[in-house]
Amino acid sequence: MPDPTPFAQRFRGFLPVIVDVETGGFEAPRHALLEIAAVILHMDGDGLLHPAQTVSTHVQPFAGSVLDPKSLEVNGIRPDHPLRMARAEAEALEHVFAPVRQAVRAAGCQRAILVGHNAAFDLGFLNAAIARCACKRSPFHPFSCFDTVSLAGLAYGQTVLARALQAAGIAWDAAQAHSAVYDAERTAELFCIIVNRWQSLQQDAVT
Repeated sequence: MPDPTPFAQRFRGFLPVIVDVETGGFEAPRHALLEIAAVILHMDGDGLLHPAQTVSTHVQPFAGSVLDPKSLEVNGIRPDHPLRMARAEAEALEHVFAPVRQAVRAAGCQRAILVGHNAAFDLGFLNAAIARCACKRSPFHPFSCFDTVSLAGLAYGQTVLARALQAAGIAWDAAQAHSAVYDAERTAELFCIIVNRWQSLQQDAVT
C-alpha cells in the first residue's frame, strides 16, 4: 500500500474544500438552495496550499421551497430569471461533487471536509439537499467542518469575512459579495493564508 500523500497526511486523510452557498433564507429544510460554489485546493512541493479550481452552479428551488424576499434582496438572486441556467438540485450536486471526488482520489484522501465562513450554515444546506435528493455519493464528511470564522478570530481577531480578509491583506469588493463564487474564492484565499502561515511558524520553530 503506498504511503499517504502530503495532502492526506496534513489533514488526517481529509481534503479541505471551500464551499459557499446562497439561499432563499436561513432554514435549510424549507428555504431554497439557490447557488453553490466549491474551491478545490492544490498543495505545492513546499506543503503550501493554493486555490486551484472553482466549480459552481445555480440551483433551481426545490418543489415547495420557501423564498424569503429579504434574503433575495441581500444576495440579488432572481430565481425566475430566464438566463439563470439553473440546474435541478440532484444535477447541481453531482456537478459539484464529481470534481471534488476526483480531487479526493488524486490527493490520496479518504473524503472531503467542508471549509466555510460560518461553515455550519453551508453544511446544513448541503446536507438538506443531499437528503432531499437521496444522494448516496457525497464526498463530504456529513458533520465535521473547518470554520474560517474561528480561524480568522484566532489569527486576526476578526470574525466578519470582509474584515478578516482586509486584516489578511486580501482585497474585498462589497459589490461582488453574496455571490457563491466570489465568497468561496475569497474564503479559500483566507483559509490558505492562515494554514500556510501556521505551516511557516511550525517550520521556523523546528529550525
